[in-house]
This record gives sequence, structure tokens and C-alpha cells, in this order.
Amino acid sequence: MDVQELTRELKLKNNSKIVLVVSDGVGGVQETPDGQTELETASTPNLDELAKQNVCGLTIPILPGITPGSGPGHLSLFGYDPLKYAIGRGALEALGIDFDLGPKDVAIRGNFCTVDDDGAITDRRADRIPTETCVRLVEKLRAISIDDVELFVEPVRDYRFVVVLRGEGLEDNVADTDPQVVGAKVLEPVARTPGSKRTAEIAAHFAHQAKEILRDERPANMLTLRGFASRPLIPSMNEVYGLNSCAIAVYPMYRGLASLVGMDVVPSGSSIDDQVEALGRHWNSFDFFFFHFKYTDSAGEDGNFDEKVRRIEELDARIPAIAKLRPDVLIVTGDHSTPTKLRSHSWHPVPVLLAADTCRRDETTQFGESQCVRGGLGQFEAKYLLTLALAHAGRLQKYGA
Repeated sequence: MDVQELTRELKLKNNSKIVLVVSDGVGGVQETPDGQTELETASTPNLDELAKQNVCGLTIPILPGITPGSGPGHLSLFGYDPLKYAIGRGALEALGIDFDLGPKDVAIRGNFCTVDDDGAITDRRADRIPTETCVRLVEKLRAISIDDVELFVEPVRDYRFVVVLRGEGLEDNVADTDPQVVGAKVLEPVARTPGSKRTAEIAAHFAHQAKEILRDERPANMLTLRGFASRPLIPSMNEVYGLNSCAIAVYPMYRGLASLVGMDVVPSGSSIDDQVEALGRHWNSFDFFFFHFKYTDSAGEDGNFDEKVRRIEELDARIPAIAKLRPDVLIVTGDHSTPTKLRSHSWHPVPVLLAADTCRRDETTQFGESQCVRGGLGQFEAKYLLTLALAHAGRLQKYGA
């Protein structure tokens, strides 16, 4: 019996409220041997006060040493085993913009990028072009036509877009074309299984035509294709945990992931203040609230230590407004670590803070990596965080006589 089979048996309904605040990529490492992480450097009086009164620890998103993508990282936080439920980023991006992803579809996450005259990537995100530029470039890409397949190209946000292939005989086991490093050339899509060969061939035709269309553009003069994915079957959070859930997220991918696990995705505006306002507006309608803050991750991927510190402080300043709603359980954590030193997601355990009246208080006085490692929650797999939240919210009956 796995944890979800158990929670189906033990779940209870009551009027409690659970808020999960995810500061994307919040974990970090020291920039210098005698330094502090981004989270430890930031001035976080509100998070620190919560830490003093409650309990902290570290989560392991997948397994020790395994670096998670955003999809698996969030699935773990929602209580799903990320090794059992593999969800490709393409499907998440498509669902996040409310694209009606059908059973014969393969969705692909696209990134505009910059390449030099030799075809080597100089910027994997094309200087984070504005969404208006993305919309214009996507309109140009819609001129691409490939025999025997229906092709959809849709803008997402900034440098991101979605390509959806619709037709017979399409499978999604195709390798990404993003080499993940600057200085390398864009890769060819390669089928990992015989059944995915046709998908890889179509993706290659698309990429080659796109290369000609984008040739004279700057900085977005090329693209990469990632996260080839069909729509998976996954049980809802209401079915598994008895939670009427709400997602308050700005970025489409996270809205798509929330939708996939049965959350209601509500209008969230474009700023963190809009998100806090949306939380209050929908407070009486839901049991569980997923509140996503993206910009700590973006700063980490850009290698901008000071910006990541600033974004953490921006979130901390909104904690009192969230706490004022008096959730029965308030959790603050991240889906993974994104140290600015590495400019990428990493395998490092993620700080977590759990606030509830039923907490067994530990000796933590600051919400940061070096104190969380000594916290009362210890280090544990992130997929068990939701069961802790349910327990503190009085939503699980005891197991056995």
C-alpha cells in the first residue's frame, strides 16, 4: 500500500484551511566558503518569526542526489510520487494556457534562444524577451506546415511557447533539443523508442523550418524543444486527499500542473499583491491553497544573487497578509533548490517551514538552510509533506485499532 492508497482510507473532511506557499527554487548554497545562502542573506523577519514559533526541516524533492525539474518538484509537494507519475513539461505548458490537449496530441515546450554565426547557443532564454515579442514570433512560426499532422503553435510567456502535434501514431518519448549549456549547438530531436520515431521526425522538420524563419531575428534567432509529452492520467487531490483545492499561480506551467491534479485555477493577476488579494477573495471557497512565487527561481537561473535575495524579501513582506487569514496550516518551502552559484536547479534539499497550533516547536530561530538542517522535521522526501499538513489540519483519522 502506498501513501495515496492509505490517505484514501484515512481522509477526513472538516473546515480547516491549508496554505502551501512555494517560493520556486528558494534553496541555495554559499557563494563563498564563509558566506551565506541567498535565503540566509535575505532579511526575512516574518519568516524568521514563524520559524521561531513552529517547526522547520529540509525536503528531498525526488531522491538524494537527483536534481528535479519543476514538474516532479511540485508533484512531490502535492503528495504524488514523482517517480510514479511522470508528467512532461510540454503537457503542463499546454494545459497552463488552457489548450484542450487531446488523446492524440503530443505537446512540446519551446524556448526561444540566441545562437551565434556558428550555431552555438549564447543565451538559452534569448535575453528573456517580453511576451509581446514571443507572440509576434509565434505568429511567424504558424506559417510552418508539415504533411499528415495538425500543428498548433501557441505563445506562453516571455521566451516560452508551446508546440502541439496532433495525429495518428504519435508517441512522446523524444529527447530534448536543448543541450542545457551555453556554447553548445542545438541538438536534433532523437526518438528514445521505435514508437516515437515519427514524432521526432516531425519535430525535426518543425525546427529546421523555424531556423529559417528566425534567422534574421535578434535576440531570438533560434529555438529549442523540450518536454515532449502526452496528457497523463492522474487522480485528483479531492479523490486522494479529500481536498477542495485552489491554485494561485501567475506562470502557465504551474497553472497547468495544478489543473492536472484537479485544482481550480483562479485568476491570479500578474503581481504577488494580486495573488495575495486572490487568496483572500477565494478564502471561503476552498480547503487547500497552492500559492506559487516564481521569481526566486528566475533569479537563481540568471546567477543573480542580489536579485534572488530581493525576491525572497519581497515574499517575506507578504507573509503577514497571508497569516492574517489564519490558516490552520501554513507551509513555506520550494519545489527544488536553484543556487545562483550553479545557475540551475540542483539536488540540494529544500528548506521547509510548517506553522500550525499543533506543532512541536523546535529550536530554529531563522528560516535558512543551516538552521533548517537541525529542525524538528528533519530531512524527508517531499511527497510526505502533504500528509504532515493533513495531520496538523485534523484531516486524517488514525490507522489501525
